[in-house]
Amino acid sequence: MTSITDPNMSDRFTSAMGECQNKQLKTYGEIIDGMTELCQSHRQLLTSSLDLCSKKSKDDEMLFETIHTFKKDLDQRNASIKEKRHNISEVMSEIQQKEMQKDEIIQKIEKLKEEQAERKELIKSQNKANKDRLKNLGKARLVFQEHLGLEIRTILGKTQLVKGEKLQFVFRNINPSDLDSAYVVTMGIKADGSYQIVSSDPALECLPVLESRLQETNNLPAFLANIRKEFIARARC
Repeated sequence: MTSITDPNMSDRFTSAMGECQNKQLKTYGEIIDGMTELCQSHRQLLTSSLDLCSKKSKDDEMLFETIHTFKKDLDQRNASIKEKRHNISEVMSEIQQKEMQKDEIIQKIEKLKEEQAERKELIKSQNKANKDRLKNLGKARLVFQEHLGLEIRTILGKTQLVKGEKLQFVFRNINPSDLDSAYVVTMGIKADGSYQIVSSDPALECLPVLESRLQETNNLPAFLANIRKEFIARARC
């Protein structure tokens, strides 16, 4: 062991302490440099993080604005769809009403066609009945004109009772004391084709009964014969 009294001991100790100090200083320098680099790295990381956060915040703001715009547009679209649905509902309701009106019109047209067909048949039937009656009138005219001195006139009535064309049957050879004396019955045909007795001159109380019988039998010659009999009975009273 070297004695502490060694004159070189102090130098060696000083040298060792210097080396140790230098090592520590170097180590401290390395630590400081590392901490400096770490601080710079941390500062850069913070700066980068702040920039990223700022960018993220701006992106989020833009995203929120876009979402708000989309929501507003969606609300407008929903309102527009609701209004269009309401309009469609009204149009459909109007179409249904028009369809119902169309069906009613078609039914009315069909009913009118049926009524028109019925009227045509009725007119056809009435025309046939009128032709038959005209034939009967013609036959009666020939019989009574040739054998009984009957005169048939066509008259145009001037009163509401006999409004329209009527036939006037003028009987003669009724009163033996005055063979030219005229006994008259005025008649026509109703809208339904039935005979209508308007009046007689002189008046006969049994005229409604004879008219009713004529309506039942449609036998005009027999009716005129009965009228003549009544006039003859009236003339003999």
